[in-house]
Amino acid sequence: MKIDPDNPAGLSVQIAEAIKEAIITGDLIVDERLPSESELADQFKVSRPTVREALKRLAAQSLIRTQRGATGGAFVNRLSFQDAYSQQITTSTLLLSMNAVSFDTACEARYALERACAPLSAQRRTPDQLATMRAEVFRQSQPGLTDEAFCDSDVAFHRALVDGAHNPVLSYQLAGAVEAMQPLMNMITFTARSREAITTLHSRIADALEEANGDAAVAGLKDLEAETRKLASDVFAARGTRSG
Repeated sequence: MKIDPDNPAGLSVQIAEAIKEAIITGDLIVDERLPSESELADQFKVSRPTVREALKRLAAQSLIRTQRGATGGAFVNRLSFQDAYSQQITTSTLLLSMNAVSFDTACEARYALERACAPLSAQRRTPDQLATMRAEVFRQSQPGLTDEAFCDSDVAFHRALVDGAHNPVLSYQLAGAVEAMQPLMNMITFTARSREAITTLHSRIADALEEANGDAAVAGLKDLEAETRKLASDVFAARGTRSG
């Protein structure tokens, strides 16, 4: 593992990337103990604080874990999908909030992925996951529900739909769309949306999943996407009128 002192990227960033690459290629395996801070500092010819910062970066990505004691140190972590979800959500949130991804692009990706989940969920969802969707539909119909609570319920409904596919790769890919993109979508559209229309569509989708009808679930998601896009278009048009 080597770093380039002339590289504009910081030394700690380069060290973290070098160790990450060693993990990806299998040069460092799961549960293997990394060299000590002193050994890494000598290897990379940097200070121990620089190595410490690199290790913090790797720990933040759940790539390593630290243990105290005589047999402690930094060890290669066994990364799980659950560990990776929060990073996916954070990244998606940042991309949207910084306008690196447009609303239309995010909306298209989210519903395309969710429609891929729907036929699988129709066949594989558990009674508990269906019960969660039903409970959220009921919750969304309550007149005193705040916008924030409606958003939370919306996320919970779609999370249950996605997890009903029992495909961790799809669940991971949709973590950003459902957990991060959808709340932002709701923030954009909540002033114009009809809760009744959305709740009715959610109920349709839940019915389709209960009946193991993947095609009907996909159709419901297509209508939900059309509703979301229409609301967003109305909101953006109104904002343009006010700013003009």
